Amino acid sequence: MKRILATSFSRRRLFAGGAATAIAAVTGAAKARVAAGTSSDFEYEITRTDEEWRAMLDDNEYGMLREGFTEKPKTSPLWLEVQPGTYNCRGCDLPVYEAEWKVILDKGWVFFYHAVPDSVMFGIDGKVPEYGAMSPGTAIAEVHCRRCGSHLGHHLKVEGEVVHCINGTCLDFIPQSA
Repeated sequence: MKRILATSFSRRRLFAGGAATAIAAVTGAAKARVAAGTSSDFEYEITRTDEEWRAMLDDNEYGMLREGFTEKPKTSPLWLEVQPGTYNCRGCDLPVYEAEWKVILDKGWVFFYHAVPDSVMFGIDGKVPEYGAMSPGTAIAEVHCRRCGSHLGHHLKVEGEVVHCINGTCLDFIPQSA
């Protein structure tokens, strides 16, 4: 069942995001593999030094959450998780996705129709080799946690559906209590 919350998406955000994507696609400007949370014009609620991030994350988690890497498909057990519950950002424990909005697609990542309102932000990313062939100059929307700036995945069209394609490694799943 698809549910979309209109309250989490404004026309201003739509036009701003569309314009940024169009400019990046035309100019080829893209922020590929840049550490999450390095923008100087936004202050995240949770900030940590590089040493603090490395102490709390293993190398694989650090590469995805802080450097923007993408996990190989079907390597996270969360891609097939079907229990009710909440998916939290591994970097700061903010609830970012609900299981009821999850979509199982045979691509190997964790897909959602949308995020918890006001939990994620979007940026511009370049080519993602793990997604396969992409046109020259292609830029896609990158999904970040709004509280700590951690890279979670991408917002893109897959099998005709516009979805959040998220690295399971970037999430902690909290099953719903019985």
